[in-house]
Amino acid sequence: MNNDSLQQQNKVCIVTGGSSGIGLAICQSFIDAEYIVYNLDISTSNTGHFIDCDMRDSQQVHTAIGNIINSHGRVDVLISNAGMHYSANIENTSEQAFEQLFSLNVKGAIAATQAVLPMMKQQHNGAIIYIASDQAIIGKPSSFAYNLSKHALASMAKTTALDYASFNIRANAICPGTIETPLYHKAIDNYCQSSGADKNKVHAEEAALQPLNRLGQPQEVADFALFLASDKASFITGSLQVIDGGYTSK
Repeated sequence: MNNDSLQQQNKVCIVTGGSSGIGLAICQSFIDAEYIVYNLDISTSNTGHFIDCDMRDSQQVHTAIGNIINSHGRVDVLISNAGMHYSANIENTSEQAFEQLFSLNVKGAIAATQAVLPMMKQQHNGAIIYIASDQAIIGKPSSFAYNLSKHALASMAKTTALDYASFNIRANAICPGTIETPLYHKAIDNYCQSSGADKNKVHAEEAALQPLNRLGQPQEVADFALFLASDKASFITGSLQVIDGGYTSK
């Protein structure tokens, strides 16, 4: 398929972990921008074309993305968003917990990237966006494995950007700070359950930690992702884009 034929079709965006939180907002934003959106997740969603896919299983990832590419003959954007949170220091991180987190947060991103690159190279065009974290830039307590996984995504954005720039494939990482998502609420609930703290108080304290005195919203990250995927960001690659209300500036 030549570039003229590609330009006449709706662009295809693949989002991993798009059934809730930031991923759900991203799916909806790209749909609104008239992309054909595929959501690879294990939790069902009515937003976009849902594909039941365990991102920890590389074969499932390659099969799912391969089927999408076979159906459309193109893939324009990959948003690698699927991930899980785990709170513990290095001594309290079991091998099982570490492997589970890395299988999803990192190996899933690797498999998805490997699956889209051949088509993007053939098209001589593509945008890959990793949803990392402010923890790709700074450290936080009791976050050994999670922090490490987000640094890995940041590294993937940089190396992929360099390795595939000659194919006009751009790779960037968005590094959100504290965003009010189901994942955020689950982490707060777990903390309150273990510590006995009051959730409302903890929630207010989290907001007060941000220089803008509030938490970020999933739609704000989605808007940023849509920009990075667009031609307006055609000279941006290999970057870590912070959206954190000023937290990492402190």
